Amino acid sequence: MNVDLFDFDLPPERIALRPASPRDSARLLVLRGDETRDATVADLPGLLRAGDLLVFNDTRVIPAQLEGRRGDAKIGATLHKREGPRRWRAFIRNAKRLRDGDRIDFGQGVTATAGDRAEDGSFALDFAGDEPVELLLERCGRMPLPPYIASKRPTDARDADDYQTMFADEPGAVAAPTAALHFTPELIAALDAAGIGHATLTLHVGAGTFLPVKAEDTDAHRMHAEWGRIDAATADHLNAVRAAGGRVIAVGTTSLRLIESAAGEDDVIRPFEGDTSIFITPGYRFKGVDGLITNFHLPRSTLFMLVSALMGLERMQAAYAHAIADGYRFYSYGDGSLLLP
Repeated sequence: MNVDLFDFDLPPERIALRPASPRDSARLLVLRGDETRDATVADLPGLLRAGDLLVFNDTRVIPAQLEGRRGDAKIGATLHKREGPRRWRAFIRNAKRLRDGDRIDFGQGVTATAGDRAEDGSFALDFAGDEPVELLLERCGRMPLPPYIASKRPTDARDADDYQTMFADEPGAVAAPTAALHFTPELIAALDAAGIGHATLTLHVGAGTFLPVKAEDTDAHRMHAEWGRIDAATADHLNAVRAAGGRVIAVGTTSLRLIESAAGEDDVIRPFEGDTSIFITPGYRFKGVDGLITNFHLPRSTLFMLVSALMGLERMQAAYAHAIADGYRFYSYGDGSLLLP
């Protein structure tokens, strides 16, 4: 499909720079069949059915934004995928000053050696020492806010909490599964009381999620791989919910993409562990999920293509036009939507 079909104009003032407070006070655009309704995230217990299951991503964002020096050259690095115990793939700023074998000093006693450069321009970085890399990053790294926020204000202490979900448990993401940022313990308790369950899986979100689609046609776009895991007990739980007539509703596109990666053509979700580079565009048949809670996405992005595959392109174009006109807040710290085909 032509990528231009997924373009739209977004006024810059619609981009949220801070999350709603409290988190579940964020607005929620409900698309249910042909119905369009304005609500808030706190209304979810009354918008879903007893027996439904919300599936959250329990990945934890690491301080993956690094600033260092190679000799007299400033080098910026954004880690985006682990390749080994001490090796990470990273997008590099000032990459023209970096070569295979160069040593980068990130301060606080943290150094790394540049390895091979991939086709996408990213470098492998091998971190020196015996301490776990996560501990090194806590010393020298900072929270990797999305570029559409970082370009408007600096990262600060609030982001360390604001950019983690209440489910964050497994370190490894360099971007938050932002739909889950809206959830609070009080909202989960209300959902439990309404008979709406929840489960978790793990997908370590990479910085590739923010990369624009540069191809003119979706068939020419290559997705970055991300590592994920659904264990056997969780897969069995999801299948049992659907067999009993409940709906599996992914909270975030990361949860959805991992479930769909694990689902077979027989619509059975199986245990999964490894990389996924699934790319969902209109025409895709969903096999493992029945709905999605997600924020509002970038124009021409793979994520807007995904929601258009779920609900239909014209439906999502109209929904986004409504959200823009009605003052919804967009992107990672913005408002949410409940999409039920």
